[in-house]
This record gives sequence, C-alpha cells and structure tokens, in this order.
Amino acid sequence: MSYHVLIVDDDPAICKLLSKVMISNEMDPLVVNSGAAALDVIARQSGTLDMILMDITLGDMEGFDVIQTIRRNGVTTPVIIISGRNEDYDFMYGLSLGADDYVTKPFRPQILGAKVKALIRRSKSFSQENSQQISCGPFLCDTTTMRFYKNNVELNLSEKERSLLLLFVRHPQQVFTKDMIYEQIWGNLIAVDDNAIMVYINRLRSKIEDNARTPQHIITIRGVGYRFVP
Repeated sequence: MSYHVLIVDDDPAICKLLSKVMISNEMDPLVVNSGAAALDVIARQSGTLDMILMDITLGDMEGFDVIQTIRRNGVTTPVIIISGRNEDYDFMYGLSLGADDYVTKPFRPQILGAKVKALIRRSKSFSQENSQQISCGPFLCDTTTMRFYKNNVELNLSEKERSLLLLFVRHPQQVFTKDMIYEQIWGNLIAVDDNAIMVYINRLRSKIEDNARTPQHIITIRGVGYRFVP
C-alpha cells in the first residue's frame, strides 16, 4: 500500500529532497509551493492524504496559518512541520496549533522517513480497530471512526489530542508518568521534551474542560504525571 504525503514548501531543492525521501520509503508525494495551494488540496483530498509535511515560511502565508485553518475545519491528518526556524517559540507554537511533530532543517532523511512511517502507522492503527464505543463519564469514543464526544457534542481534536484522550478514557483514574505517555503516544523513535507534553495536555484541556484553568478531568499529579478523572 502506498501512502499519500502532501509536501508544502516553496524551496524547490527541499521539495525535491523530501519527494526523494518519501519515494524511497514507498510513499506517494504531492508537492505544492504555497499556503493557498495547500489549503485547496487539503479541502479536496483530506480523505486520501496520510501525512502533511509543512514548512513555516511560505510566500503567501505562514505554515502556522495553514495548520490552524485545517485543524479548525476538523482535518485530523497528521502534520509534521519541517522548518529552518529552530526557536523554542516556533516549536511550541506549532505543537499548540495541532502539529504532531517539528523537524528542523537540515534533517537526516532516514530519520525523517522513519518518523513519517511511525506517525502514519499510529494514525492508521486507530481505524483498524474493531468497532467499539468506549463510554467514560461524559465522554464517548467511537474507536472505529476515532470520533470523540462530550455530553453528546462532538469534540474537534487533532491526531495527538485524540491519541491522548483515547489513552485516558481507556484507563480512567490511572496515573500516567510522562515517560509512559511518551511511549504510548509517540513511541521510542521520537524524542519529546516535557514542555511538548504540557502543550498537548493544555490544548486537550482547552477542548474538554469547562474551565481549563481549573481542570476537573485531566489532573496534574505534581512531580509524577497526569490522572484522568471522568
């Protein structure tokens, strides 16, 4: 099976390199050079895209704007930002908008290929599960469609937010250390620091809590990790 990867970058040399990396990993790359073109393709083909590789600095808009728009529109296709900007602010901001990983240029092609395949496998594994609904307090998860609801209202979650919430609703009241979350959500291939975990937790809280500043569901266990309370 060939996976479909959308490459969004206005540098022809980078596009060529990324295309080679994807082809060498038996994936089918589609290249666009602007944010507007990316939004058009995603709007028409989001159901067939398995991965989006997104540069930040585009000619017509920032890649951040593209990510924010597609996540607002309910597109959950995994996104890896690939950028020459290596400031912590850019990294944390990209994750807060719903990106699944952030890779700085220059990158190691073999490592990038492995990350893309690992993230796609995790995304696809959800849809391969048997049809099942998990009810946990006010939350309901359909593991076939990976759609989540709170009080019968659907939640608009990114790929990583869905992975986190699924982990929590499957194990209510269990305390998860940060290392446990790393292993369950990212696997051993991808190194994620404590700040990145906090970004995803805070973003998920903003979508499932009545008041994210005083969370009632995702409880911080200081010095240990997090516990999910239905």
